[in-house]
This record gives sequence, structure tokens and C-alpha cells, in this order.
Amino acid sequence: MIIDKIALILTIIGGINWGLIGIFRFDLVAWLFGGQTAVLSRIVYALVCIAALWCISLLFRRSTDRVESRV
Repeated sequence: MIIDKIALILTIIGGINWGLIGIFRFDLVAWLFGGQTAVLSRIVYALVCIAALWCISLLFRRSTDRVESRV
């Protein structure tokens, strides 16, 4: 499903950003969009959060549901 892929990509972006924060104290999203409180940064943070919540549903789906969606 396309929503699953978009959510996974956003979650990966969030994970990379948190890794950069943890290792280098560098917030890539804030740097790209003008600080942590900038509107665009907050939108990206919110989208990553929504994507992560969506990815929780992937844990509870049956494997047959994933196969049927490809057919």
C-alpha cells in the first residue's frame, strides 16, 4: 500500500534525524527549515509522528493482508 511506504519513509527520516541529534547534537530538520519552532519544522515533526503511529498498525497486520494488497 502506498500509504505504508510513505509512512515508512517518513519514519526512517525521523529515525535518521534522531540519530543525528543523539550522536552529533545536530537537528537536520531544524537546520533545513529554520529552527525547531519554525512552522515547516513543526509540520515535518508532526508528519513523522503521524507516520510512526501509522507504522504501529504494520505490527498487527496479518501477513496475508500484505500479500492480498499487492495482488
